[in-house]
Amino acid sequence: MLHRREVLKSAAAAALAGLDACARRPGADYAIRIAPTNLEVAPGVIVPTTAYNGQFPGPLIRLTEGRPVSVDIHNDTAAPEQLHWHGQKVPVSVDGAAEEGTPFIPAHGSRRIRFTPGPAGLRFYHSHVRAGGDLSRGLYSGQAGPVLIAPNPDPGRYDRELVLTLKEFQPSLSQGGDMAQDFLRPAGADPALKKTGENAMRASLAGGAPHGYEVGYKVFTINGRAL
Repeated sequence: MLHRREVLKSAAAAALAGLDACARRPGADYAIRIAPTNLEVAPGVIVPTTAYNGQFPGPLIRLTEGRPVSVDIHNDTAAPEQLHWHGQKVPVSVDGAAEEGTPFIPAHGSRRIRFTPGPAGLRFYHSHVRAGGDLSRGLYSGQAGPVLIAPNPDPGRYDRELVLTLKEFQPSLSQGGDMAQDFLRPAGADPALKKTGENAMRASLAGGAPHGYEVGYKVFTINGRAL
């Protein structure tokens, strides 16, 4: 059993380590560490997961369009990982998608990558491993963080900048119908959409396919905190 005070102390230390790890260091502009982490998403609600630099979301990374950047990626887990730069036009060698040909970051290994950010805008970085039925891997974990790519030159004129990352935690598999739907608005189902879905399900079952699974969640967060 973990006492709440111990969790808070370890979380604070991890957050400070994460800020330090993502700061500029010799030879690389940023560093990202993939490691098991205990996240306190609400008072007394501890979520064991895998995250970047001991926090969720991962540290906000600010880049400039067209300005080359280097990133050290450390994998402190026991499984190979991929870190994907979502929405950026970068070479396959650093994109972070195995199906495109990017090399894996080995378990307990590291890799330094270099790329030129672009296009400008709000992007994010996240794990790109296939989770399959393992709801502790891939994007079922806490491996995601925001990236802001500023235009060069930057024409932005704003008063305040807020980055919100929405994420669900504590997933579980079901075969449908047992996850509460009271968060939907409007509450009633769309008849045409429902009919389309039911027809597709009947055709799938008639073709010999098994009844598919869906994923439900217990915890929903904004920037790693639940209401």
